[in-house]
Amino acid sequence: MFTGIIETLGTIQEIKKEKDNIHVTIDATITNELKIDQSVAHNGICLTVVAIKENSYTVTAIDETIKKTNLGEWKVGNLVNLERAMKLGDRLDGHIVQGHVDQTGNCISIQETNGSWLYTFEYDEKLNNLTIEKGSITVNGVSLTVVNSQKNQFSVAIIPYTHEHTNFKNFVVGSKINLEFDVIGKYVSRLNQLR
Repeated sequence: MFTGIIETLGTIQEIKKEKDNIHVTIDATITNELKIDQSVAHNGICLTVVAIKENSYTVTAIDETIKKTNLGEWKVGNLVNLERAMKLGDRLDGHIVQGHVDQTGNCISIQETNGSWLYTFEYDEKLNNLTIEKGSITVNGVSLTVVNSQKNQFSVAIIPYTHEHTNFKNFVVGSKINLEFDVIGKYVSRLNQLR
């Protein structure tokens, strides 16, 4: 379990394909605190640490993960939002995040406002996910509050700290992002399907 509060950014050092799997090596300031077999969220994707060497570590993604996320588009040099699993007894500063990406979306608008940014994303509504006005959403692993919730799109307001300390600063119109919908929203969506 995660909170959606990004600890640091990592830089992709190497990407290796092996059969249907992809091994990604990341340079990060938290590497010396990691252990093999530990879960770390990468742009909201929960991946297991399989190797550690000096300042970098390696995780492996299977075909299912690659198909449901933007991981297949990662390139060497890309910045990745990182969060280690939460500890029992810690404050839950964001919201409950599982690290299981529900689907990808696309950035369709970036508006710089007076001291902050408004990002708008769209997603495929056929997968029956939904956002709730003032509810929570995870975009590339970042816990955010939904504004302007619509049938297949929503916006989020980004403060300067979040803009600087996550890979939001690299988004452009057309950027493909990972979405994990709030568990409450998933529950409501499932109830609606059963009716």
